[in-house]
Amino acid sequence: MTLLSRAECSALRGIAIIGIFLHNYLHWLGPMVKENEYQFHMHNAERFWYILTHPDQNLLYHLFSFFGHYGVPVFVFLSGYGLYLKYESGVEQRNDGATGLRINGIWEFMKSHYQKLFPMMFLGFCTFAMVDWMTPGRHHWTWDAIIEQLTMTINIFPDPDHRIWPGPYWFFGLMMELYLVYRLFLYRRHWGWNVGLIICCMAIQTLCYDSPEGDAINRIRYNFMGNMMPFGMGLLCGRLTQDFGTTELRNYGITAFLLSTAAIILLSFNFWTWLIVPFFVVVAHVAFIKMLSAIPAADILVRGIAWVGGISAAIFVCHPITRKIFIPISRSGDILDGLTIYIIATILLAIIFKKIIATLK
Repeated sequence: MTLLSRAECSALRGIAIIGIFLHNYLHWLGPMVKENEYQFHMHNAERFWYILTHPDQNLLYHLFSFFGHYGVPVFVFLSGYGLYLKYESGVEQRNDGATGLRINGIWEFMKSHYQKLFPMMFLGFCTFAMVDWMTPGRHHWTWDAIIEQLTMTINIFPDPDHRIWPGPYWFFGLMMELYLVYRLFLYRRHWGWNVGLIICCMAIQTLCYDSPEGDAINRIRYNFMGNMMPFGMGLLCGRLTQDFGTTELRNYGITAFLLSTAAIILLSFNFWTWLIVPFFVVVAHVAFIKMLSAIPAADILVRGIAWVGGISAAIFVCHPITRKIFIPISRSGDILDGLTIYIIATILLAIIFKKIIATLK
């Protein structure tokens, strides 16, 4: 018995992608409060506080714009969780008595995961490039940036804010880094290695306290060091078993969700505490899904969110395409109209993309 069932993992992906693709639309609109994703901008935090204390008709949009990017650490958490279950849990029994699938070598491991990511990234990147060329405000790629994106190494190069386009595709490079870190340092190692690496990566981020808006923290958070906490949490949670009853899930789930949600908000106004917000983001998401899964009346809702999670990879690669097409509607003042068309078009295109990606693998 594992901590999270397959349906619950799909539901977590569903919630995460909803936050990401709404955030990546709304934060491009001028009136919306901007997020602190890669750097900590005090003026963004102050404006968010003003929005909370002086809410307007766009409050929900502001919340997705400011917090929606935290779907990324949820995906990172699930990646770590899945790696542990696949390679270190009782998936298959080996002759030496160990469990999990055998990893023959670093090259084979990295190659297999690159081949899984490449079809969806390539399809999305090429389609976006065509749409971008045909719409106003086209991006001017350089040959080296294209190669870096296709090889999923673009995260390590300078000026990632402007080099990575479309922006969300930095996640592919991040995943390749985390796969390498897992294979080199964490695969079948004592959990202390995991905790130690999390502490080291967090300590490195704290060294940027004197320049929270600088290039150093920006580069760190585009790469594995800025995402080691949720990834390590996933690996650690893979060791846990689900031993709560329905009543306990409802009680502890509600408490954990409410406390974590409060922590996410309160800790977002200071650089030092902002660094640990991803921890509470993961806890809040897991608690919410576990709480819902224990309520029979919420079964339809969980299944609906899980369905979205089932096409989350396709939504991720195609939402920059639909955003480029439809965001002018919202920028002209019809925010809800443009957002509604964007959501419908993204889901429909994701369904098509999922079928195409399946044929490419």
